[in-house]
Order: sequence, then C-alpha cells, then structure tokens
Amino acid sequence: MKTKLIIFFAILFQVNLFCQKTEKDLKSNKPKLVVGIVIDQMRWDYLYRYESKYSSNGFKRLLAQGYSCENTQIPYVPTYTAPGHTCVYTGSVPAYHGIISNNWFDKTIEKSIYCTDDARYSTVGDTSNAGKMSPVNMLTTTICDELKLATNFRSKSIGIAIKDRGAILPAGHSADAAYWYSGASGNWITSTYYRNELPTWVKDANKQFAKNAKLNDTWKTILELEKYHESTEDNVVWESPYKNEDKPVFEHNVKSLLEKNSDVIKALPYGNKMTFDFAKNAILGESLGKDDFTDFLTVSLSSTDYIGHQFGTNSIEIEDTYLQLDRELALFTNYLDANIGKGAYLMFLTADHGAAHNATFLNTKKIPSGNLINDTFNKKVRDYIIQEFKDSTILYGIANQQIYLNHKAVNEDKEKLSEIKNKVKNFIMKQQGIMNVVDLENLNNTTLQDYLKSLIENGYNPQRSGDLYFVMNPAWMEDFTKGTTHGTSFKYDTHIPLLWYGWNVKPGKDYSLVSMTDIAATIASLLHIQEPNGCIGKPIIGLMK
Repeated sequence: MKTKLIIFFAILFQVNLFCQKTEKDLKSNKPKLVVGIVIDQMRWDYLYRYESKYSSNGFKRLLAQGYSCENTQIPYVPTYTAPGHTCVYTGSVPAYHGIISNNWFDKTIEKSIYCTDDARYSTVGDTSNAGKMSPVNMLTTTICDELKLATNFRSKSIGIAIKDRGAILPAGHSADAAYWYSGASGNWITSTYYRNELPTWVKDANKQFAKNAKLNDTWKTILELEKYHESTEDNVVWESPYKNEDKPVFEHNVKSLLEKNSDVIKALPYGNKMTFDFAKNAILGESLGKDDFTDFLTVSLSSTDYIGHQFGTNSIEIEDTYLQLDRELALFTNYLDANIGKGAYLMFLTADHGAAHNATFLNTKKIPSGNLINDTFNKKVRDYIIQEFKDSTILYGIANQQIYLNHKAVNEDKEKLSEIKNKVKNFIMKQQGIMNVVDLENLNNTTLQDYLKSLIENGYNPQRSGDLYFVMNPAWMEDFTKGTTHGTSFKYDTHIPLLWYGWNVKPGKDYSLVSMTDIAATIASLLHIQEPNGCIGKPIIGLMK
C-alpha cells in the first residue's frame, strides 16, 4: 500500500509539472510586448554606410542577431511621413487608408487640411493648439487596433513620437494614448481624444526632460571631425545653418539655439534620446508587457528627418546623428532585455521613407539633378490657366506633386474639364525637370511603365487626391536647394530598412522583394490575429521559418 501511494504521488507530481510547463509554453506563444520603431527619413544604405562606426549593441546587434529584409520597398507615391507611418501599421496604401500625404486639399470643404487635425478635441499638457488632433482621417484599422480587438481590449497600445502624426497614426483609433512633443512648452502632450489629464508618469517625465535639456550646451561630434570619411566637408553651400547661426558647422551652440527657439530641440540628436527615454518611461508607467496580454508600443524617431532636411544626406551632422542614435538604440534594447526579458518582446525597425542627395552636391560631381522651385512652378501653372481659360477660379491649388482643379468652375462639364486637363498637362510637360504628367482618373490610358503606374495608383484616393500628377526626373526634388527632401518614386525614397529582432526571430537576411505593407500582415500572422481591415500585404515567409 505504501509503495502504491508513493507511485501515485510521483505521478501526480509529474502531471503537475507537465501542466505548469504547458501553461508556461502557452503563454510564451506570444510576445509580452511588440515594439515598432520607425526612423523618420532613414535611407536603407545608412545601415551600411556608417556600419564600421556603429557600436556592437545597436544596429549591428539587430543585423547580426535579427532578420533583415534587405529589399523592402514603399509601394506608393508620394513618399511622405504620414502615409509612411500609416502604411507600416495598416498594411495598406493611401488608396485604402486615406492618408495620402501630410496635408491635402479637401474638395468638399475647399481648403487644405492636416492629416491628424481634429478641432473637436483639445490639448492635454499645455495651453497650445498642438493637441487638437486625432486619427479621424485614417479610414482603416492599424495592427494595434486589431490586437486590441483580438484580446477584447485587454492589450494596451501606446504611440510616441516628437511629431504628432508619428505618434497618432501608428497607435490606431482605439489606442490607450498617443504622446508627442510640443515645442511651445517643451512638454510631451496628448489630446482629449485619448484622455483629459496627463498621467503622473508623463508629468514626472516632463519635469525631468526640462532639467536635462539645459545640460546640452553644445552639439559636438562624438568622434574627431577628421574621422567622418563618409561625409562631405563640414562647411558646404548645400547645407542649411540653424536659424541664428552663420554657418552649418560644428560645434553647434545648443544653449543659444534653445534660448531663441525651444522648438529647435526637434532638430537635434537629443530629440532621439528624449524619445527613447520617454518610451522607457511609458513601459514602466503603463506596465507594458507585464500581464498575459501582448501590448504594443509604437516609437517614431522624428529628429532624423528634421536634421536630414536641414543638412542633407552627406553631412557630418547626419552621420553623427546616426552614430548617436545607434548608441541610444543599444541602450533602449538593453532596457527591454532587462525590463521585459530577452526574447520576450518582438521588435521591428524600419523607416517611413528615404531621402534624395542634394541637387547642388550632385551637380558638383557631374550627376544630373535639379530643383523644382514650387513658388515659381505654381505661379507659371496658375498664370497659364488664367491666360488660357480667362478664369482665376479653375485652379484650387498644387500640392503633393498634384494639380487640384475646381470642377464647379466648369459646372462639372466633363468635356470642358478634359480639355483643361489636357492643356495643363501639355503645359507642365514643357517645364524643366518634368518626366511625365498623368490624369489620375485615367491611369489605365497612360503609357507609364507598369511599376510607376502601380505606385501612383496605390497613392490615389479619389476623394482626397488631385486631378493631375506630375513626375519629376530622377534626382530632381521640390524646393530644398539646401539640405534634402523626399516624396518621389525613386529608390532613394522608396528603399527602406526593415529589421526584426527578439521573440521567435532567427538570424538571417532576405533579399527578395518585401513591401512596406507586409509588416502589419507579418505581425498579424505571428500573433495569430486578424490583419488590419484595409491590409493588402502578405506575411514575410522567410521570417516564419
């Protein structure tokens, strides 16, 4: 009898161990936290151009221990910040999700609107109007929305970025909160769309950041200037100095810049550090990754875009920014390892768009390039329309490489409208730097190459897009005779990095074509949840193996 009891309890003990192990395995079937990092204006080649100077625990860690999709492309135009962030998290394109640009002309109310403007809500965190925002203009769900739907809203979703659109659009319609930076007060703020008061951890973070900002007296390079071989000389005509600076050269007097304009912190490497530090506070303050339901944290690093626009792709400033960012990425990843658990979180890192080399710089190297100066170009088009049709109301405006026509001015007469479009199209084709002009309502009748046609089609939303779309020559950009910009269909704008790291990710490289829309579809497959409702992407098979 004694022997039977011993055997019985031994079996019971083993069954209990098996049940505990099974429960643990079931919980590990999903990550505790998904962290999406979007680096604003990061060209794909930045991963490798500065690789020899990166630390071992930043980008190099993700490249060595993670899965890199080396040929990730944006499938639409124009390539701007708002549609880029929206595409990453919706798995969709502007034709479906509706965020065709940062701003667009609304034909129904006959005025330009900003992608996240929403006057129904108020600012929380300061007295400015910077919080009158919401994701109302986004027509589809994000992967964050779908995660919350899948867990009956027990998962948390938080969006963080210096730019409002970089925080609001990724986090989705049902987000617990989105936080962005207000230059007016130097605070992280939000909107009454999410909540009526800042949580204590945000108030505490704002107090700490106010102290830290005063410590940055100068922006010095972290290496000696002569070691920045991947960049041009420090003082060149195609870089733009900060306001109140005479030349775009190191060292930059941050203390003086901040005294004259607190908003300039957005265009300094400290902005990236501040964003990562705020993300750490969010993880702690919101207890992200601490229960049985996967949470989602979206982090967009906006300062890289501001600095890129200011100094360009070949500047010492942009190189130093990425070297500093690499070190902050290492610290953030270490923080996740310590607080969420190594292998317990899923991280992806990508960009919303790339950037072009400055035209003046390229011309000095005998590479064809140029600038389409918007004020000059727009005046030419407007003057032509008035002269040709004797009507100043026909042209609504020009934005996002698109011509917006006033259909009411011709009483919705399709024949008259067709005549106007054809004549305006022919006029624009004669302008320097223009490769092609297409009628967005008749894309199928164009002779455009199929690849370009598909990008334009994916970016076209009938309610929000213009009537004509003009395509500039390669290496041509709108304005920005100094610094750089983006927005075209060419690889320098559409080829972006995509790195996966952490939970269930095996090291590897994938050189097959991956679309930006595949990111959300892949996360949905990994989490076993539904794709966002406008998603057209597909799971990245190599990552699943």
